[in-house]
Amino acid sequence: MHTIYKKDMFDVQKIREDFPILQREVYKRPLVYLDNAATTQKPLCVLDAMREEYLNVNANVHRGVHYLSQQATDLHEAARETVRAFINARKIEEIVFTRGTTEAINLVASSYCESQMKAGDEVLVTEMEHHSNIVSWQLQAQRKGIVVKHLPITDEGLLCIDDIDAYLTERTKLVSVAHVSNVLGTINPVKDIIRKAHERGIPVLVDAAQSAPHMKIDVQDMDCDFLALSGHKMYGPTGIGVLYGKEEWLEKLPPYQGGGEMIDKVTWEKTTFERLPFKFEAGTPDYVATHGLATAIKYMQTVGLENIEVHEKELTRYCMEQMRTIPGIRFFGEAPHKDAVVSFLVGDIHHLDLGTLLDRLGIAVRTGHHCAQPLMDRLGIAGTVRASFAMYNTKEEVDALVAGILRVSKMF
Repeated sequence: MHTIYKKDMFDVQKIREDFPILQREVYKRPLVYLDNAATTQKPLCVLDAMREEYLNVNANVHRGVHYLSQQATDLHEAARETVRAFINARKIEEIVFTRGTTEAINLVASSYCESQMKAGDEVLVTEMEHHSNIVSWQLQAQRKGIVVKHLPITDEGLLCIDDIDAYLTERTKLVSVAHVSNVLGTINPVKDIIRKAHERGIPVLVDAAQSAPHMKIDVQDMDCDFLALSGHKMYGPTGIGVLYGKEEWLEKLPPYQGGGEMIDKVTWEKTTFERLPFKFEAGTPDYVATHGLATAIKYMQTVGLENIEVHEKELTRYCMEQMRTIPGIRFFGEAPHKDAVVSFLVGDIHHLDLGTLLDRLGIAVRTGHHCAQPLMDRLGIAGTVRASFAMYNTKEEVDALVAGILRVSKMF
């Protein structure tokens, strides 16, 4: 049996019991897992749900007339409804399953540029984007001649939102922006960005990879035209993600890939395509992973998105407060609206050295450029150490991190 939580109740120790990996040791020390922005651990209920499906319901979905196929299809489409409700989309037709945020952004970049843009047209991103929201557009710049522009940030890690009017021109055909920075932790004012873009008739794509695990997402309230998220960052399996798109936009865009599942009729002369969302889901979907993702979403909802958000923001605040006592500490990203991520350097210690020595103490953090090299260039550094939090992390783990940094610092 797995822990059941009541609304407004949050017991982190009970939550930790649902994640057996947190009980293991690394180098004979208790694991302190603080790399959640890269991927979260998975609760038993997700692992059990996927194992159960492989053991008892495994069959390819859609078009199968036999019992197992119909069962698997029911689970797969129920997962689509779970995602729809989770982000408050209007229709299940607006929920496209992908391999993750990266594929979702590439899908929009490819299909949108092919049908809606011409050479010289512009896409506006920001200076804090993940590579998936930069390189996807640069590939289209090479192929089609579009222009990729970026909205700058302040030294504190805030978007220069007051400058956005100068960046939105008659050439701007799409804005693509991270909801939360995976390096800075900055929560961007996406509703303001969307409103300003829509005033000019410009659609907006929101990268929600770093926000969906930590806060409530409402695409109707946000009014974004597209939104992408990844299952593995929100306690679900790897290799599964979601592209939300307003129905009117998904109807306009051509398919991203061709193959089975996404067709209506194929002849040697012509192919017609399936209705939404299947037009964008070529090939056999990872129907077991969609069931795992739905189970993870239900787990988060049972714990309570509000409870998770409050807990993680308190951990973030506590971590930065405790780390300020470390001599030579430098933070990257000190926005007042910040969540679940603390990026830092200590004195002249190289981020790889610091991360490697923390690992020997059982503390898992991420080091490097975090797939955001243009942001590192803006900050004037090669990389940072990044601690990132999930619902199962504790203040004791933060204390262990701070003690570990102090111990490593003395070595240098």
